[in-house]
Amino acid sequence: VYSHQQSLAQCRSWLDRHLPNVKRIAVGSNAEAASMAREDTGAAAIASETAGEIYNLSVLAHNIEDEPGNTTRFLIIGNQQVPPSGEDKTSLLISTRNEAGGLHRLLEPLAEHGVSMTRIESRPSRRGVWDYVFFIDVDGHKDEPHVRQALAALEKQAGMYKVLGSYPKAVL
Repeated sequence: VYSHQQSLAQCRSWLDRHLPNVKRIAVGSNAEAASMAREDTGAAAIASETAGEIYNLSVLAHNIEDEPGNTTRFLIIGNQQVPPSGEDKTSLLISTRNEAGGLHRLLEPLAEHGVSMTRIESRPSRRGVWDYVFFIDVDGHKDEPHVRQALAALEKQAGMYKVLGSYPKAVL
């Protein structure tokens, strides 16, 4: 079974139950997995139905993920600025010192300016033990006045501050 390593991990229980002795091969993307399965008649791929259609593959099983509520984010990365659409998100990369109340103080400007935080993830910074960076998504475009004011105040608090971009919210 070919698939991206994340998909193999997200479908581990199903694979363990239904294909326990089949080799699992991680590749760069699920589209690549579908292409490889097309060339290897003894193989399968974990991929989207669209990839199956493109590569002329039959669907053997649907909804094989371990956690049906899981979602995957796909991003388009570029240098172009995207103007406000009226329904936007802004993604940030920030850090603060490891001290009591540091994260609270860092995020306070969002609440003060009525900006809703929709996601926060922490990752080790690799700069030192117990030093973290935070990936944050907020509602609104960086150019909207209330978001701009919140981000300006947040930047003053942050040890590191980077706006990764503003973009229209996905339609699910």
